[in-house]
Amino acid sequence: MVAVKTIGILGAGKLGITLAQLARKAGYKVYVAGSGDPEKIALSVQVLAPGAHAVRSKDAARISDIVVLAMPLGKYRKIPVDTLEGKLVVDAMNHWWEVDGPRDDLLSSDMSSSEAMQEFLPNSRVVKALNHMGYHDLHDEARPATMPGRKAIAVAGDVQADIDTVSQIINALGFDPLYIGVLSTGRALEPGHPAFGADENKTALLQLVSR
Repeated sequence: MVAVKTIGILGAGKLGITLAQLARKAGYKVYVAGSGDPEKIALSVQVLAPGAHAVRSKDAARISDIVVLAMPLGKYRKIPVDTLEGKLVVDAMNHWWEVDGPRDDLLSSDMSSSEAMQEFLPNSRVVKALNHMGYHDLHDEARPATMPGRKAIAVAGDVQADIDTVSQIINALGFDPLYIGVLSTGRALEPGHPAFGADENKTALLQLVSR
């Protein structure tokens, strides 16, 4: 398990900013990268996620202990592959036809998006998480482990140490981590499947994943 102090977020949209807010509240150093010049997002990052820093994608990848992909899936080819070598990468991306176009133009139909990301990032370690709950629910539902009614975030991955690391971060962000299986099982968290959009506790989320 990696000792994480710094989180890089590639994507400065609603999900990326929400994750930056939660990570800052949890005490992590946070670096957010948009699609271009960091000056374009610097003010919104400063206002919406105080303490987070707007940087370029390569810099976020280089200086962070763990990197979250929160960008449109259709832009995955812009991910700094070489800079992410040896890094733990959390795939929080989803395919949206309106934004990304036909899924088959981006990914093989016989694999999950996270398996495709692992193939694209052969020297990184990919875990699927933080994609199935809407950004508004992520913002509103985060709470300490001591509070009742805590919601769950599913995690899929192939390496136990990486699963443990991501689970620890999810717990720090304010949610119960739920391990659902190897990376390929992350397909159950994608749009069009029962667990997508789930804002549930561990028991209810597991039932949705299993359907």
